[in-house]
Amino acid sequence: MKRLSDFLSARNALAAAMILAGAFLIIRNWDAVTGPPASVSGTQESEETEQQIHQMIMPATPQAEPTVVERLIPSLPPTPFVSTSRPSLEPPAVLFSPTPSSVEGASLFLTRERFGVGVAVRPIDLFDVARLGAGWYVNWWVHPNPPRPKGMEFVQMIRVPGGSYAPDIDTIAAAADANPGSLWIIGNEPDVVWQDNATPTEYAQVYHELYTFLKGRDPSCRVAIGGISQPTPLRLRYLDMILEAYQSLYGQKMTVDVWNIHAFILREEEGSWGVDIPPGISDTKGILYEIEDHGDLEIFKRQIVDFRRWMEERGEREKPLIVSEYGVLMPEDYGFPYEMVRDFMYETFDYFLTTADDNLGYPDDGNRLVQRWAWYSLSDTRYPTGNLFDPETKEITPLGRDYGSYLEGIP
Repeated sequence: MKRLSDFLSARNALAAAMILAGAFLIIRNWDAVTGPPASVSGTQESEETEQQIHQMIMPATPQAEPTVVERLIPSLPPTPFVSTSRPSLEPPAVLFSPTPSSVEGASLFLTRERFGVGVAVRPIDLFDVARLGAGWYVNWWVHPNPPRPKGMEFVQMIRVPGGSYAPDIDTIAAAADANPGSLWIIGNEPDVVWQDNATPTEYAQVYHELYTFLKGRDPSCRVAIGGISQPTPLRLRYLDMILEAYQSLYGQKMTVDVWNIHAFILREEEGSWGVDIPPGISDTKGILYEIEDHGDLEIFKRQIVDFRRWMEERGEREKPLIVSEYGVLMPEDYGFPYEMVRDFMYETFDYFLTTADDNLGYPDDGNRLVQRWAWYSLSDTRYPTGNLFDPETKEITPLGRDYGSYLEGIP
């Protein structure tokens, strides 16, 4: 779950430095603060330099209230939870391939194209991602010239804090011009108060503006809605409010080329750990998931089916669905050791690849429920449980080797 606050942390310090330095330094450094270079890679800029660039250009969220402190997981370790549903297993000597007969009909993507990763620590070419075999990635930002190691597809993302958007329209235009046919995600978890934090009306307005602009600039592009953190009843209601606001504002149904969700399992309670309550909704609680639910495969599956059912009931079954962020965020001492995380990852891969539904699935993809997915994450410092690479050494982790082995085991 890439945090908007990561982009904002250096902004005040930068402003103070500019004031003290005076107009001369402002003019001299103007290019550095108005936008990122056309290409930023591990061979050109350090990871720290690229993050500073993003921190400088990211505008503050236009809200009067103080910034909400992220509390995704409990701050104090609970009594360790010991799973009885999944035994800890030694890494399998032979990986089982999905059952070919479980999905029939057309295949929209090659297998590699379905598998993706979220890149929380940039840039991607600091890591030997070829060892994963994944076909696409997202790093929660817009890039006119993104790295594409081993031909990986880069998915553009425009942030929509509080109903505004970032980066600026010129950067978005440059990326659209340079990357025709790209997939664009509008927003990152607008339902979460410490992410893009947009009310349904705010989101409907900014989505309309950006969708219209992107399609006018590049008619071949595809536009995806920003992923809600998890498809629970509370957050499906939030999506319904977006659709209703859009219809009311523009007199037409909201057009979404690609539906997109995140698929975490986190508590919904005002002021508690988890993902709190979506902006614009007065409820104080939704589903009160416990820590041990976080890696529950049956809950995970149910959420995917629930969202596909929601799509079908709103006439959106004929659209692809991607899960652009999911994984295990809880640390090992909360009851989520490596073996459990590995098993959860494998089981979700199996589920995505093999599960189809003749009444809910996407007809153009053999009625599969999900077309593409991205594991969280390639490498992260705050939520490292699911790391495929070590953020310090840049070496592949055991879980990263498991990810790559799974793809190698598929014909």
